[in-house]
Amino acid sequence: MTARGTRQGLDAEDLDVEEALALVKDGNGTARPPGGHSPAQRGGSGDGTPPSSSPSSPARSPEAGHRADAAEHRHRATTWPEARTIAARAARSGAARLAPVSVTLGDALGLVLAAPLTALTDLPSFDTSAMDGWAVAGPGPWHVREEGVLAGSSAPAPMADGEAVRIATGARIPPDTTAVLRSEHGRTDDNGRLHPTREMQHGQDIRPRGQECRSGDQLLRAGAVVTPAVLGLAAAAGYDTLAAVPRPRVEVLVLGDELLTEGRPHDGLIRDALGPMLPPWLRSLGAEVTSVRRLGDDAKALHKAITASAADLVVTTGGTASGPVDHVHPTLRRLDAELLVDGVKVRPGHPMLLARLKEDQHLVGLPGNPLAAVSGLLTLAEPLLRALAARPAPEPYALPLRQSVHGHPYDTRLIPVVLRGDHAVPLHYNGPAMLRGIAAADALAVVPPGGARAGQETELLDLPWATAGIDACFT
Repeated sequence: MTARGTRQGLDAEDLDVEEALALVKDGNGTARPPGGHSPAQRGGSGDGTPPSSSPSSPARSPEAGHRADAAEHRHRATTWPEARTIAARAARSGAARLAPVSVTLGDALGLVLAAPLTALTDLPSFDTSAMDGWAVAGPGPWHVREEGVLAGSSAPAPMADGEAVRIATGARIPPDTTAVLRSEHGRTDDNGRLHPTREMQHGQDIRPRGQECRSGDQLLRAGAVVTPAVLGLAAAAGYDTLAAVPRPRVEVLVLGDELLTEGRPHDGLIRDALGPMLPPWLRSLGAEVTSVRRLGDDAKALHKAITASAADLVVTTGGTASGPVDHVHPTLRRLDAELLVDGVKVRPGHPMLLARLKEDQHLVGLPGNPLAAVSGLLTLAEPLLRALAARPAPEPYALPLRQSVHGHPYDTRLIPVVLRGDHAVPLHYNGPAMLRGIAAADALAVVPPGGARAGQETELLDLPWATAGIDACFT
């Protein structure tokens, strides 16, 4: 989806249409800003228009007015690092926290433990054989019993000195066993007696009861992410269900009359790229996408959809600027929503926003241009969803850039890159409306205001499928 309108205001040559429109708040107004102050309390008239000129002050020309409005918005816009901090902090408020749920092991992958994982039994719960071979008692050679001991069989009879019995890996060790002789370390003579082919030690290849843990031991702390290995540990420790933080529920509202859901673009209509892209991306961030709705440019439908939503997070696409059919800000104002972030000093994606609809519900407004929407997703939705799900923040890391990257004079830039050895290589096709670069990328480079030179260490945001694989990241 792309924006509508013309370029005006500061740095027009560096802005996409929707970003430029976001700098010119010319009548749509804004929702309630942080702290509950109305637009009038910020010096406006209350409806989004600038204060009237007084007789003692000269009237501004339209161009001067646009520049002043753009300057005000630049001052109000939040820096990129602070926007991410605000998003994470919003989800940690008491009302926003998701209540733990009990889930089966089959449904727990990717969730976060809401309680410590404590062993319900000793592991192993009885002495077991670590190898296929013979359980032996006393020094060899040994007489071998006819019947062996298999894993899962009932308690075997005690051993007598000079006796051996065939045993399988994982089988219960017979009482009075001295050691387990591996199959490859024993031979039988013509009389059927078993001899060791190398020196043995007492207790060799026996896993004693409680070797890994004792009943009641804490295996993992609350807050651990449930991985496949955690599922295996939980099952081994006796669990059928786990107490976990549920996936945040997200509803996606796709806005724009110009969007097609199939076929080729034609007659001024374009394909909706965000409808297919956002749900799997949100799932890769740990969310449960409850629905994707296409509303067009309909203020009433948008208001009805937001008020009816039971999701923890509502994500809208497009309509965050101040064009004639950009309805997000007026709708938030009508709902008396609290704007936590109204514009971010980042390119692409400057006109993104974060609002608190209720104490336990938030809205992230993404710009309509595809790469700008990705920027908003990673800037605001990712920290919010991560905090809602109680997932730990990834460790930040940086790599030097292979080539220099042009920067915005005032704002952070997010640039698609591929990782080659110990360098990040910037990709072309990184404009707000483009997906060609991000489709080939491994990560996004966080380029500070002013740009970055070749060889400069630059923070990277990994794309989830680049490290985990397509199948692994969409659980």
